[in-house]
Amino acid sequence: MSKAFIASVIQESANGALTGIASNRLAGDVVAAIVRELKKNGRFTLPSFGTFIVRKTKARKGLNPRTGEAIKVKAGKTVRFKASPTLKKSV
Repeated sequence: MSKAFIASVIQESANGALTGIASNRLAGDVVAAIVRELKKNGRFTLPSFGTFIVRKTKARKGLNPRTGEAIKVKAGKTVRFKASPTLKKSV
């Protein structure tokens, strides 16, 4: 799924009341709002779709795939997605 796909769905659902530029801006605003919510609360839920959760990762050792050399990977954050039961049944 891409931002362009989301913009086209928004434009179709508005029955031509929105231009392509306006629907693209709206799609960008929706994505930005989801990112803000993840930064603020650490989770975002879309009912009947699923939940996005921010999780912390620990520092760990890794391997450089080109050289096989051991490297240190810093601690960080990642976003996980858990599908809702409704989504699982429909797919």
